[in-house]
Amino acid sequence: MSQITNTVLMIRPVRFRMNEETAVNNYFQKSTQELQATVNQKAQSEFDHFVELLKGKGINVIVLDDIEAQDTPDSIFPNNWISFHANGDIALYPMFAENRRRERRPDILDQIEAHGFKINNVVDYTSAEDDAVFLEGTGSLILDRENRKAYCAISPRASEDLFIEFCEDFEFTPIMFEANQTVNDKRLPIYHTNVMMCIAQEFAVVCLDSIDDAKEKKMLTKSLKKDQKEIINISEAQMHQFAGNMLQVKGKDDKHFLVMSQTAYNSLRQDQIEAIEKYTSILYANLETIEKHGGGSARCMLAEVFNPKA
Repeated sequence: MSQITNTVLMIRPVRFRMNEETAVNNYFQKSTQELQATVNQKAQSEFDHFVELLKGKGINVIVLDDIEAQDTPDSIFPNNWISFHANGDIALYPMFAENRRRERRPDILDQIEAHGFKINNVVDYTSAEDDAVFLEGTGSLILDRENRKAYCAISPRASEDLFIEFCEDFEFTPIMFEANQTVNDKRLPIYHTNVMMCIAQEFAVVCLDSIDDAKEKKMLTKSLKKDQKEIINISEAQMHQFAGNMLQVKGKDDKHFLVMSQTAYNSLRQDQIEAIEKYTSILYANLETIEKHGGGSARCMLAEVFNPKA
């Protein structure tokens, strides 16, 4: 079971903007006075450059277009509504924001299959939305696919019960905790686990300072160490620069890359960069507009495709 893939799904935005429905608990989003058309144009430019950067390293990028009439400002973050698994199963997830639910498009599954990937089974959790229960894909779930562990910071967008159900269905051992950030002098839940944690093949990047409970922090570090992952700890200030929002992928000749934004890279200390580069190359892109308005970064834009080739 491989931890990393050479194929990612990306959705090119057409109406990108700050999503008013997600801003209520995504404290990474920033409001600006820029015109929506300007913001969307900048986001498209950043997206296109990011895609070319990935393709230039031999990473297989499946780019599909958002649909303008859908008015889905966060469609650029597909990893929140779908996950792909090496046995050909996929999961569809319940989304907190109503306007994000329109991102789930059956035609996207058809197009994935048209690219030569096989979908054997769809596990659909979306009916949980009727009960205001949410679990936002690999935003909420950090999957250690090789060791069959799933890490989740419980939040308004990550239900403990649904997390347990996912782990039972997909045969992962659940490891749950609470992760917080300081907002206006208050400790508030981090909206997605993937902004404070990344698991790569041989290491993990984690903001341990976000886990306030000492027992939970110890449990998390013990689990990672048991699997012989080097822990690269980032500060909360670095987390706010998206230094936890990273994804390891494979490129040409099976070369490994840790993908992140330029903001994240610039926040890292030299010793942290050296710790990462012991295991993998670093690949970063300028995603400033997407980060500012969307409150997500490089990892959020990449939905890994693990399905076996048909």
